[in-house]
Amino acid sequence: MYPVRPLFRSAIVIAFVALAGGVLSAPLPADHPCAELVKKYLTCVVNQDWKTAAALLQPASLERKQKETIAIIKTAPTMTEEQQMLERFGVTEIRELEKLSPQEFYIMDREAWHKRINAAADVTKRKQETLKIDVLGLVEEKDKGYVHATVRTSQETLTDRIEELFLISFIKQDDKWLISPEMKDRPIITPLDGSGEKAAKK
Repeated sequence: MYPVRPLFRSAIVIAFVALAGGVLSAPLPADHPCAELVKKYLTCVVNQDWKTAAALLQPASLERKQKETIAIIKTAPTMTEEQQMLERFGVTEIRELEKLSPQEFYIMDREAWHKRINAAADVTKRKQETLKIDVLGLVEEKDKGYVHATVRTSQETLTDRIEELFLISFIKQDDKWLISPEMKDRPIITPLDGSGEKAAKK
């Protein structure tokens, strides 16, 4: 899961409230499957269980992230910079990233990121032990088939309590609800000829 910037959180809440008041949206009961799924996902993130987290994420989003990262590495200005980027993933050649499945790439990316931040083991343990997840509400966009969850989390380090507010969106594929991690960060662009939707690049 990508960090939500503090200044963006207020806008998220406002957008959620506006959405909930729309004619094509409706609040969902607290026992909707997405409520438990969002708790499971955030618990996986805090516990760094990336394999389970990957299975809860939309494959198309994971594939897009993999392709974009590989493209950035390939266009590095110098070979030295390219090598430095590869080293962050613990590989020496770009083809090692290309042969991974999107889920495997996600796991490698998350493990590499946490290795770089090098959080103290006792702090990580404290966060895991004190994690609280409160699903504040679920709303469905009926015409789109999306469900949006507003969630507040709380966890403690050795010195502080950290509270965060998230908007996490789900899309149903076959009979399964999956998290679409990009929905809050990218506009969805639909060609006027109706040929399909695509996520806009930043």
